[in-house]
Amino acid sequence: MEQPGTAASPVPGSMFSWVSKDARRKKEPELFQTVAEGLRQLYAQKLLPLEEHYRFHEFHSPALEDADFDNKPMVLLVGQYSTGKTTFIRHLIEQDFPGMRIGPEPTTDSFIAVMHGPTEGVVPGNALVVDPRRPFRKLNAFGNAFLNRFMCAQLPNPVLDSISIIDTPGILSGEKQRISRGYDFAAVLEWFAERVDRIILLFDAHKLDISDEFSEVIKALKNHEDKIRVVLNKADQIETQQLMRVYGALMWSLGKIINTPEVVRVYIGSFWSHPLLIPDNRKLFEAEEQDLFKDIQSLPRNAALRKLNDLIKRARLAKVHAYIISSLKKEMPNVFGKESKKKELVNNLGEIYQKIEREHQISPGDFPNLRKMQELLQTQDFSKFQALKPKLLDTVDDMLANDIARLMVMVRQEESLMPSQAVKGGAFDGTMNGPFGHGYGEGAGEGIDDVEWVVGKDKPTYDEIFYTLSPVNGKITGANAKKEMVKSKLPNTVLGKIWKLADVDKDGLLDDEEFALANHLIKVKLEGHELPADLPPHLIPPSKRRHE
Repeated sequence: MEQPGTAASPVPGSMFSWVSKDARRKKEPELFQTVAEGLRQLYAQKLLPLEEHYRFHEFHSPALEDADFDNKPMVLLVGQYSTGKTTFIRHLIEQDFPGMRIGPEPTTDSFIAVMHGPTEGVVPGNALVVDPRRPFRKLNAFGNAFLNRFMCAQLPNPVLDSISIIDTPGILSGEKQRISRGYDFAAVLEWFAERVDRIILLFDAHKLDISDEFSEVIKALKNHEDKIRVVLNKADQIETQQLMRVYGALMWSLGKIINTPEVVRVYIGSFWSHPLLIPDNRKLFEAEEQDLFKDIQSLPRNAALRKLNDLIKRARLAKVHAYIISSLKKEMPNVFGKESKKKELVNNLGEIYQKIEREHQISPGDFPNLRKMQELLQTQDFSKFQALKPKLLDTVDDMLANDIARLMVMVRQEESLMPSQAVKGGAFDGTMNGPFGHGYGEGAGEGIDDVEWVVGKDKPTYDEIFYTLSPVNGKITGANAKKEMVKSKLPNTVLGKIWKLADVDKDGLLDDEEFALANHLIKVKLEGHELPADLPPHLIPPSKRRHE
């Protein structure tokens, strides 16, 4: 809402408050030059006052800073030790980075933020959390035990121009997980999960056991399921039949921990630059790697949308938190029996949740974890809690209803202005062009480098069929072509597309070459390949090339 003295109308009283609000709304679109700037202003002016008033930062998440709105997209890698997290980063950027250690034992014992920098070097954790240009200042709260295990590896690398990657300590299993780390590992991961654009959980196809610590970590990532992708690494070390069993076991295990009706996307492969041990599934691994790369490459384009989405999530939680704190304040006695009443309220927090849910029509999914909230409330002084202040909540509602909708339009505009913004360099360039591009020389791409027309070798077979279809002046009608083409049992939508591609001269008839081309495209589709959007030059019949 407006600060005192900034209203457009000097007339006091709520009756005229809409005047100032509307006037402000008309001005605001001009104030936001970019989505990031708009989010920063909305947060500082509309959401932060609500968070501070109800001590949101003590319960959930520290206040956001400028760097949180401006930083590059971040990818968080999480997995048990020796699942290939550090090797995966090495594979992506195709370069060693400072502080990198790889081995079968738990080698990475630190959180390493791999970021772009003009020169190679390491910035220790204590220096990182005082740098206002980095989005890590609030990690200060986790203390020295964590900061001694946190660093930034800087290096000039084209991949890091667009994204930053966070390598995490290997999650322990068996006896090792009993050793305390000296800081709240799950809480640190949760802090990162709120701020990153993608969370990649890595599993080793050889050891699928999900330890207690890993299970705890995955539960800490709850509410961020939309960011999670799963990689089943080292899949080239087992046979196809075993791989199917491992994949099934992984999906079953994840289904028990990640309680969502949707299935998590799992990418299967061998993410390093060594030869495949068992190359039977090479094609599958190539397709999976390509899909994962596309997902990572889309992050810079979708970064503004992700930040917008995270701010909406945060605003919804802040609203619910305000209702919880004000309800507890309302129930507290003024003088006697404060301690016993506090215990009673904490124990009955579930009932308070239900009451707020009914009164304010809030979805149960918007409420914070009940047990965690009860633990946090034990140490709080309820008498210092604030009563409900509708004005603060109205401001946030106005932000969600109006300002966010306007920023959504800006997000789309920004995206359209930078359509080519994608991660480049490193492993992302290896499969972009040339004969090792995904699907090169396969399907509709078959014969791309041949001198002869690739359809020619099967043309005698297709010609025999062509001359049984009563050609007139060397061409057959659509009706006659259809009789033959439907024998493929492909749906009409697909056959219609094949007809359009094969009718090169667009005369509504097919000559012998065009008919052969149609049959070639039917074969491509039946072999499981996709049809091209436009006919590639190498598939154009030789007699038609003069007209091209």
